[in-house]
Amino acid sequence: MRQKADLPVKTCASCGRPMVWRKAWEKVWDQVKYCSDLCRKTKAEAKPRP
Repeated sequence: MRQKADLPVKTCASCGRPMVWRKAWEKVWDQVKYCSDLCRKTKAEAKPRP
């Protein structure tokens, strides 16, 4: 088993918090940008509409 300190870390594109690798993100870790659904929704709403 890996130690928590050895897991990869990314920064959330919306809030800037660090997010640690999760088993659920194993196959899509390269595509993960947001730490939660709330951050994903907030970022989507903040974009200006054409």
